[in-house]
Amino acid sequence: MDLDTVRTFVAAADAGQFQEAAAELAVTQQAVSKRIAALERDLGVRLFTRTPRGAELTIDGQAFLPHARELLRAADRAAASVRAGSRALRVDVINSRGGPSGLMRDFHRAHPEIDLDVVMLFEIERAVAAIRSGAIDASFRAVASPGRPLPEDIESVRVLDEALQLLTGPAHALASARSVTLAQLAGHRIWMPGLVPGTEWAAYYDDLYAEFGLTIEATGPNFGSDALLDTIADTPALATFMGAQTRLVWPAGHGLRRIPVTGPVPVYPHSLLWHRDNPHPALATLRAHLAAAAGGHDAAGTWAPGWAVSR
Repeated sequence: MDLDTVRTFVAAADAGQFQEAAAELAVTQQAVSKRIAALERDLGVRLFTRTPRGAELTIDGQAFLPHARELLRAADRAAASVRAGSRALRVDVINSRGGPSGLMRDFHRAHPEIDLDVVMLFEIERAVAAIRSGAIDASFRAVASPGRPLPEDIESVRVLDEALQLLTGPAHALASARSVTLAQLAGHRIWMPGLVPGTEWAAYYDDLYAEFGLTIEATGPNFGSDALLDTIADTPALATFMGAQTRLVWPAGHGLRRIPVTGPVPVYPHSLLWHRDNPHPALATLRAHLAAAAGGHDAAGTWAPGWAVSR
């Protein structure tokens, strides 16, 4: 059903005259008559009866009028739902406990007037596809992974270099250290379940392993962070890496230690990805907020893979 004909019908019903409806719609009276006739053909009924005073609704016209008004209201709501700035800004943060999630919480505190919809997508290919299709407005990722450059219509900017920390149980050989160097970690088992080949974080740890000769194990199923903490707490031979801004809570009896890593400090490079033609005004506000909060990248004494760059 053509919404222009429905809008013309409602205008004519309210005005009681085709001429007044034409003036309201800024069309000719002939155009109004043609639209009404087309709508009557579609519905198979007469909607108006011509009178000396103008046009009166038939019984069928009276029955159709409230539904016609609802059709127009629904069309207005549909248009408003996608109008720039009227819908929530949808951002992928990968997981709820990591550094990007913290960045979005800070943004929400700074801009509570902006509606947010936070999602968690696993693979970078899925995130990029969602950005290109308009399903999401932005995603936090480490880019670009080796051999997988971003499409030309996807923009990125590096927004956070998150330092890694060593997480150990109380009986681990390094548990009492105030800090550890990467050289000291050689020979220690770093357990990282959930390192899926092909992901950007797997590429990151592959480079970290190759650069510093670390023993990084991804064996066993990934039962989530709670199971990881339980195992680290109970196994003196295992440690794991954790982002400095990752939010974790564990039982007091676990006695876990978060130990800064130095010499150099390995940092995980988070970038924000978005489509270059995305018009959502809140996206520009988010980018400005992140730019103001971001520190320098590739600072002296830090390490990140050579492919961790922004266009």
